[in-house]
Parts: sequence; structure tokens; C-alpha cells
Amino acid sequence: MVSAAPQPETIHDFGGFPASLYQMRYDAPGAPGLAARVAGLLDEAGIEAQVSPRRGLDHGAWIPLMLMYPEADIPVTQLSVQAEGGPSANFQLGRALAPLRSEGVLLVATGGAVHNLSRIGSEGEPPPDWAVQFDEWLYRKLTEGTYEELIDYRRLAPYSALAHPTEEHLLPLFVAMGAGGSAPHSEDKPRAVSLHRGWTHGSLSMAAYGFGGTFRMD
Repeated sequence: MVSAAPQPETIHDFGGFPASLYQMRYDAPGAPGLAARVAGLLDEAGIEAQVSPRRGLDHGAWIPLMLMYPEADIPVTQLSVQAEGGPSANFQLGRALAPLRSEGVLLVATGGAVHNLSRIGSEGEPPPDWAVQFDEWLYRKLTEGTYEELIDYRRLAPYSALAHPTEEHLLPLFVAMGAGGSAPHSEDKPRAVSLHRGWTHGSLSMAAYGFGGTFRMD
């Protein structure tokens, strides 16, 4: 599902946080034309897609965008997470969207490099060994361009079940890999660029990577 609301609402799809967070708004304009283009590309790739005329932006979109573009002046459309598809299917979804790179479209895949809310600690607490090991493995494979092993991370990565009890916070990474790189077994497999590495609440890795572009580090 891809959102085509002309003025997307700010969706607060979380609970148990301070009241001030629920008062935040991110009033970026929608991108109905881009939403139709996304749906068309997915359809061409044999991936069923629908366009929602009313769906707003959930916290996976508006929280990072609020930091990236605080003026909310960049048109935005959001594609739903394919939680049941697995890494390979999400990689192929990204491959279908690769033409957008040459059309002036920035694809932002949000989630978490290590995300287990049952194992979070206090702010400032050092990350546990299991989280560090998974995060280091992910860093190595991304910067080496070892896509086959990344797609098989459940079997190959250390502590993958602890780092991601469910996959929805890691699956967007495979969309970015597909959209910004080349298919497995291709000789042209650009390595990911590490943009940021850090931790919050002990075990939550805030690592960020870029694919298929030139990135400026400020």
C-alpha cells in the first residue's frame, strides 16, 4: 500500500510516551503523482500494490523526516512495510523501485539496526555483547557488499533472534539494498556507506547506511 493523500495527517501509532509527543505534527505535502509511479513500478515487477487516497504518515516516516527536513517542505509518500515477505522479497521490491533513483527521488528506509524493546536498558548504558556482535556483523556485510549473506542473516548473523525478535524493523534495509545496489551474483555490487553508528537505551542500535549515491558527512 502506498499513500497518496495530498496533505497526509501525522499518525501517532505508539503508546506510553509523554503527552508532548502526541502533540507533534509534521505537515509535509503529499506526493500523489509519485505514489502512482511507485504503484506502477511495483505492478510492472509483478508485485501487487494499491494506492490509498487518505493514509497519513506514521512515526516510521515523520519522526526521521522531522529531523531531516524540519521545514516539512518536501513532498512525501510512504510505502507500507512488507512484514510477511522476508528479506528476499523486500530486496526484490527495492529492485523494482530502483528507477526512482534517476528521477530525483530519495528513498528513505527506516527501522532499527538492532531493535528488541524487551531488552532495552537505561539511556547511557553500554550496549550488551549480543547487540554489539549483531551490529558489527551487519556493518561488515553492508560495507563489504555481501548481499547474499545479508539476505540470509537469520541463519548467518550472530544473535539474530535477539537483535530482531520480529523482522519489521530490519526489512526496510533490504528495500534500500535493492533500490540502491545491484542484484545478488552481479559483479556490480556497490558497498553501503556507513553514515552513522551509535546506541540509545543500551541495546538499540541507531546505525544508518546509504546506498547508490554520494553522501556528505556533516
